[in-house]
Amino acid sequence: MQQEDRQSLALSCDCREVEKLKNEWKYSGINVEQSTHTFSNYEVWNTASRRAKETAVAYYKEFYEIRGKRRNSILFCGQVGSGKSHLSIGLALNFLKQRIKVVYMPYRDVITKIKQNMIDCEYYTRTISKYQLCEVLLIDDLFKGKINDSDINIVFEIINYRYLNFLPIIVSSEFSIDRLLAFDEGVGSRIYESVTCCYLKRIA
Repeated sequence: MQQEDRQSLALSCDCREVEKLKNEWKYSGINVEQSTHTFSNYEVWNTASRRAKETAVAYYKEFYEIRGKRRNSILFCGQVGSGKSHLSIGLALNFLKQRIKVVYMPYRDVITKIKQNMIDCEYYTRTISKYQLCEVLLIDDLFKGKINDSDINIVFEIINYRYLNFLPIIVSSEFSIDRLLAFDEGVGSRIYESVTCCYLKRIA
């Protein structure tokens, strides 16, 4: 096969993979093509939110340089309504437009489904592997709601694999790094060593 043919085939496969991911996002309630979660319409209301947006934009621009390094991930943390999901989703959608394959993991929904199917070893392995192995993983609302040991063990299994293999993650959470470390050192320390942090606090 000629070089041009191989490149065309690779490009075609990439496009199909991205379209498949877009459909998965839509199934989770996010229409990639019509989403209002963009950098341009993110509301800047104070110094912290401006810094968070600037950090997100800088991360996007520098991604190809840092993706194989230890600090190749990003965390948006803050209270409800602070805009952390807006920035994390907007960042991921920009990556999808560049054919960087981002898997969306709405934390509460995914954890619940995994726990409901834990006795199905094939389902469990396939699902965990999906989040371990993807090019970029977006975990939205990490540790939202009531949490038990099973939740922590599942998250650790995913994050630890990505940490050991230098695979980027985008995380949004109401937990700050200090709270993550206090809550579970295994998960918190791996996130801490991998991310640039954006702290957001909505001022009424």
